[in-house]
Amino acid sequence: MIRYLQLKAPSREARTTKQNVRAALEIKPSGVVVWVQFDAATLELGPFLVFGGSPGSPLPDLSAFKVARHTKGNAEGIKAERPAIRHVPKSHFTKYESSVQVYEALFGAP
Repeated sequence: MIRYLQLKAPSREARTTKQNVRAALEIKPSGVVVWVQFDAATLELGPFLVFGGSPGSPLPDLSAFKVARHTKGNAEGIKAERPAIRHVPKSHFTKYESSVQVYEALFGAP
């Protein structure tokens, strides 16, 4: 089974509370976002956060999430919207402690 994946990898110390998710992932037959956190000192991976449906299911509807904006303003200082990018809060991701659990979430039990 093919999963269309968007991968994010901030350190555990990062204060990020949301991730930018491409709306195009929503139209793929099996889209998913995997947020891998790591320890900056030891490079140990985990925990893992996953946003997506079960294997073979599309990404949940993104229309309810806030539209992202450009980080830099134009000549007038206006930060334009990025309609193809949505902010998905950390609370909408499912947390897994091991890569085996992530594998099973993405592809089903072996």
